[in-house]
Amino acid sequence: MRPRRPRTRGALAALAGTLLALSAGQTAVAARAAATTPVANTAATVSAAQDQAARAIARSLTDSAWRARLQRAALSSDEVPVTALADRAAGPLKTTLAAADHRIATAKGLDAKTGSLLRLRLGADAMRGALTSGTAPWVAAATSDDDTRTLVAYDRQGRSHTLDARDAPARPVYVVDIDGSAALAAGLDVLSSGLNRYGLRSAAPDAQPQVGPAAGARAAGGGFWTSRITAVELSDDEEPWAKGDAEIYTLVTGFGPDGAARVDPVDMPYLDNDGTVYRPNQILVNWSNYKYDLADAVMMEEDGSTNYRDLAKAIATALLTITDQGAYVPLVNAVLDAIPDDWWTDDPDYVDSWYTLARSDNGTRYGARGNGWMTVEPYFVQEL
Repeated sequence: MRPRRPRTRGALAALAGTLLALSAGQTAVAARAAATTPVANTAATVSAAQDQAARAIARSLTDSAWRARLQRAALSSDEVPVTALADRAAGPLKTTLAAADHRIATAKGLDAKTGSLLRLRLGADAMRGALTSGTAPWVAAATSDDDTRTLVAYDRQGRSHTLDARDAPARPVYVVDIDGSAALAAGLDVLSSGLNRYGLRSAAPDAQPQVGPAAGARAAGGGFWTSRITAVELSDDEEPWAKGDAEIYTLVTGFGPDGAARVDPVDMPYLDNDGTVYRPNQILVNWSNYKYDLADAVMMEEDGSTNYRDLAKAIATALLTITDQGAYVPLVNAVLDAIPDDWWTDDPDYVDSWYTLARSDNGTRYGARGNGWMTVEPYFVQEL
């Protein structure tokens, strides 16, 4: 999804020097201590769980009835909820998949109520003919690394086969992945509640916009000003055939009416593919939540390396030390430096960023990274 460019480290230190960042007291100290607590490598845990599931599914294909059932499901649906489908599968497959689901949710910092995230799909449409004609499928775990050159697939005897990640094979391959939309929706709820818990204001991503006390953001007759996205596109970038659609979200940052930094997550479930112009008419910034008529936006992608509890801790640690100095200052660099270093290895979650979006902006704004653009316009939300 993203062009491979190295991140500039140390930006937060420079920003802190410019802003004369001050301690926000015990809340920031608590968040900093939590953020430095060792945590498992999320990406490695998720990848291992998907690989475990792929092996188990491959071996289960020795059962002809189950094999036929899974084939029908894969041909009729873009994503098969394979854990639920395995209820009547032979052997211990259901138990194995349920265990893998639990490991994935835990590694990503998601609540138990998230439910099953494992999904199975056919690797490419061109494989449908071979699968229908009876060619035995292999099973591979999806990759979150855009730069990977090979994939490992398993046959029903448990043998591994190395595949080219750029050119889809003629043989049908089932790809085991996670439901990115469900993971992102649950993750943004965790992120928002975590930021609030650490003392950083954050609106729930699915909350209805509320009129806040910010001067100038609302009208006397009721209602408030927003910035909405009328069009958006991300740059085209070659990806492995086994990688599914992107799951994009944006962190809108700025200073709240109380002068404290805040972060509002915005889910962008429609933004699946590079090189496609989407016209969502989606509200990006609710200006009644902010003190100034400027805000920043950091666009991210959900993938295996994202642990939302860790992300909340890290962002709170960085932003709780930055205080309002009476003039707007960008917070993008602080957010980027808060992201754990291992998230930038192989497949960074960072997509692009927009500095100093203004309430009056009406037109196309290009991302600072050159990886996307969006057209925004002022939009007044009338109170009922």
